[in-house]
Amino acid sequence: MKTLILIGIGGFLGAIFRYLVSGYVYQWTRAEDFPFGTLVVNLLGCLLIGFLTFLAESHGLFTSESRAFLIVGLLGSLTTYSTFGQETMNLMRDGESTAALLNVSVHLIFGLGAVWMGRVIGFLLWR
Repeated sequence: MKTLILIGIGGFLGAIFRYLVSGYVYQWTRAEDFPFGTLVVNLLGCLLIGFLTFLAESHGLFTSESRAFLIVGLLGSLTTYSTFGQETMNLMRDGESTAALLNVSVHLIFGLGAVWMGRVIGFLLWR
């Protein structure tokens, strides 16, 4: 039960953080034709999950409860691949197939790159 509560609290905080960050990015870019807010939170989430899992795997830094809170709850709620899927489908529905393909490509390539970079940062800081 304790783990479920920690996941719930992390999810609550991650959802709020996602809302605030993506809203700020949309406000900052003023872009209506590309989902930059979702891209930023997904890349940030990928970077953080790479960093935190490196620390957890290489240094045993987190307990199972803190992993549940941070990785499952907070980052699981922060990253928004369901929103990503819907926004991509909306672009395709609106005839914006190039933007849809760009959205998928950028998320995939830079997301994987951000996970790798998070692990590298963890390695460099805690070798």
